[in-house]
Amino acid sequence: MTKIRILVGSETGTALDVADALEETLTANNCSVAVAEDPSLDDLQHPDEVLLICTSSTGVGDFPSNINPFVIALNDTPPNIAGRRYGVISLGDSSFETYAAAATRLDGMFSDIGAVRIGEPLFLDALETFTPDKDAITWVKQWVTLL
Repeated sequence: MTKIRILVGSETGTALDVADALEETLTANNCSVAVAEDPSLDDLQHPDEVLLICTSSTGVGDFPSNINPFVIALNDTPPNIAGRRYGVISLGDSSFETYAAAATRLDGMFSDIGAVRIGEPLFLDALETFTPDKDAITWVKQWVTLL
């Protein structure tokens, strides 16, 4: 059984709604899923889990307040997660210059410390979709086959 931990960055709740929908879908596809609503470095202490970043960007490409402490800790004390597999889902609005900045930065941080991204990131643009949870479910069904 594949174990997946979803690290959520959500200011308005949309990314958390997406993560909850993904949890349901992944569980139905024989995965064990943990959703970290307030991620911390402790969430990276399970080397048998695949990580899935699901975050929005706020302000001018800033991290949502619930994931910001995690990002600071990740930057200050990078854990040894070399070889860990992960995926990325970004929620945002492409009318902003900083569209997808938070997820893109986290993707880079994970890569810099040796984690290995599986598949291409999913970018959910609020100007193109009114059902980010359904779009994410379609993506995750394909992504999980890569694990």
